[in-house]
Amino acid sequence: MVTSSFDYENSQNSFNPTVFFGAVGVIGLLILFAALNAGGAAERFGAIQAFATHNFGWLLVLVVNILLICSALMAFTRMGHVRLGGKDAQPHYGRLTWFAMLFSAGMGIGLLFYGVAEPVLHFSSPPVTAFSDPEAAMPRGLARNAQHAMGLTFLHWGLHAWAIYAVIGLGLGYVAYNRGLGLSIGAFLNASFPRIPKLLVDAIDILAITATVCGVAASLGFGASQINAGLEILAGVPDTDLSKAVLIVIITSLATLSVALGLDKGIRRLSEINMILAVSLAVFVLLAGPTVFLLDSYVQNIGYYLQRFVYFSTWTEAYSASDWQSGWTIFYWAWWISWSPFVGVFIARISYGRTVREFILGVLLVPTLFTFAWMTIFGDSALQIELFGQGGLAVAVNQSMPDALFAFFEHYPFTQFVSGVAIVIIATFFVTSADSGALVTAMIASGGHHHAGFLPRVTWAIVIGALAGALLWSGGFGALQTAAIVTGLPFAIVLLALTTGLMRMLRADT
Repeated sequence: MVTSSFDYENSQNSFNPTVFFGAVGVIGLLILFAALNAGGAAERFGAIQAFATHNFGWLLVLVVNILLICSALMAFTRMGHVRLGGKDAQPHYGRLTWFAMLFSAGMGIGLLFYGVAEPVLHFSSPPVTAFSDPEAAMPRGLARNAQHAMGLTFLHWGLHAWAIYAVIGLGLGYVAYNRGLGLSIGAFLNASFPRIPKLLVDAIDILAITATVCGVAASLGFGASQINAGLEILAGVPDTDLSKAVLIVIITSLATLSVALGLDKGIRRLSEINMILAVSLAVFVLLAGPTVFLLDSYVQNIGYYLQRFVYFSTWTEAYSASDWQSGWTIFYWAWWISWSPFVGVFIARISYGRTVREFILGVLLVPTLFTFAWMTIFGDSALQIELFGQGGLAVAVNQSMPDALFAFFEHYPFTQFVSGVAIVIIATFFVTSADSGALVTAMIASGGHHHAGFLPRVTWAIVIGALAGALLWSGGFGALQTAAIVTGLPFAIVLLALTTGLMRMLRADT
């Protein structure tokens, strides 16, 4: 390993019982509530989600735009020359490995769950915007709605999401590697705001852990549902709550093993494996499907996204008296924010030696372009079937989102084999999300220590799996969405404070 001025092994290791037991207590109450109120939990979760999105959706839209603007300012001004770890620091991981690790941790399961389902749903039930035609029946109107569906999908999976991760990851990496503090939200707050009360720092660390666990648990719930749907088609495994619970237990056990092995032996190797498998699956769909149409669509989709960027970024559905956005855009912003403590710490942990400019451009552009390619390959292939082929995917997706991917593969050769490969990819993304989340959560709870012990890592892997199972059993997708939104909203305010402090520190160093 490259030697540096930053000593990982002797970095701060101060177990904070307030944070650890406070976070365990909050999450334990969530699990208990879901387990004891399964009959009425779904309705309660729905009411909470409706209240939060109706009253505070504008805040999330505003916050994600501010974070994107600030990330651009840091990249393209003198602040971009600052290097994480000092001017002589060298990265510990090559660029390809770095991209694979941050991408697998950032969005893995969601790409497979939403890759087919989201564009088709936006196409079949478009929101009322300046660029859609919900009443379209003629080919020209349908084509416009198909393009609009991809534009909305790119909005949800594009620059805004990765700007959230970039800002928090950069801030955490800076205070750890350039100020010699722990890799935690609390350490960042203490460096940025020296007079902040310790009780408030602990409360924010508890919120960060809770947001991380809820965000990752939501993803694991989606993954378990999709694996169950695939196994029902391939092997006749019943699609029941019990089946999903068994899947969560099995894959959480694998995640526990991976996180016990550590970053280099477990998470790094799994990240590289599932990246290879995912790319192979995308290439198969590209070559076996309407290749030229997809290449044309990729270029046009990016152009449409950039042309409508300001409109999409600031659209709040104010004049349509609709609640479409609360179930999509607002949920996505909250979901990404709830993931941000986890992904931010994880990206910072693997980004020693990068300059601010390299860090931000790498985190913003490379995963975004890859995600756009993925969504184009799967989303536009599905839309091509609806527009010019046999059709029927819209009906299948509206009946069951977890079944969407496997209904899509029925239009391709080697259906059984390809569906099996997809299940393996979902499972490996499942494991990398769970083990990365457990590792990062253990780091936050141990005061930012880079090598949190075996027992804390295993404990958090189990807690994440338990919450995913409880939420899925009690309230289904609505409960998973609500957990992400409720924890993401307050953490949005924390992100604004962290961004302010980070820019002030970077300016002082330039």
